[in-house]
Amino acid sequence: MNFEISAVLLFAVASAFAVKTKAAHGAAATVLFLFGFFAAGTGAYEPITNLVKSTATFVSDLAD
Repeated sequence: MNFEISAVLLFAVASAFAVKTKAAHGAAATVLFLFGFFAAGTGAYEPITNLVKSTATFVSDLAD
């Protein structure tokens, strides 16, 4: 069963959680950066999207 979720929605939820818990570490900063990036859709969208997809593929391949 496949479940798809928008990257903007995923990072919005993670950003809200980071702000709510007042997280102040590197992972929270990365989540907030990615949410802003995906929401804005800047010219750097393609390279960063490819990086996120590659990382997700790498992590899923580790489970195999």
